[in-house]
Amino acid sequence: MKTETVSYQATDVELEGYVAFPDAENAPLVLIAHTWAGKDEFVHKKAEDLAELGYVGFAVDMYGNGKVGADTAENESLMTPLVGDRNMLKDRIVSALHYGKSLPGVDPNRTAAIGYCFGGLVALDLARSGEDLQGVVSFHGLLMGSDISETGIKAKVLALHGERDPMVPLEMVDAFQKEMTKAGADWQLHSYGGTYHAFTNPDANDPNLGTQFNKSANERSWQSMQNFLNEIF
Repeated sequence: MKTETVSYQATDVELEGYVAFPDAENAPLVLIAHTWAGKDEFVHKKAEDLAELGYVGFAVDMYGNGKVGADTAENESLMTPLVGDRNMLKDRIVSALHYGKSLPGVDPNRTAAIGYCFGGLVALDLARSGEDLQGVVSFHGLLMGSDISETGIKAKVLALHGERDPMVPLEMVDAFQKEMTKAGADWQLHSYGGTYHAFTNPDANDPNLGTQFNKSANERSWQSMQNFLNEIF
């Protein structure tokens, strides 16, 4: 495996990604969108895990210059402008997709994106943008709706959700399902019982935020992602 830090551009911002390459050539590309904390070691490790599976794992930068928040207040201040301006959010993740397709060793006709928490929203908005990619996976992502491109949703959609997630109440889940159905998307939602937000992160145990690691949901969701990637590629 080879890893490297890369620089790429979106509108008016310099972005810094982290790429892990498998030994194989002409491999599928999988973007990884980070949590509200920024492009940290958590998503770097996911890129490496994906490379071990034979994919080019590309941990994208949504904040610019590889910025990582120092605490929850800074995390929120970094995320809020993008959640409030979904066109800017889509511009940054679409820019990452286009750059990723140009990376050496990537098969540009086999691309996908996954994301965690805030990054789950990012992955879903990439699908909503109508870009050409095979699929997106949201891990405990924010499921609030957004505008869908006139070209529609071309990517298959998999949402992996904690049933007890206080940041994604049942009303939001129901609205998301209706949005996907109305858009004619090929979509799935897996809901893990008794599971809270950030269930994939061993360090995310904050009762005030409603975050809690769940070993079985973490393992089941990663296996579901692998099954999904095998299907779409």
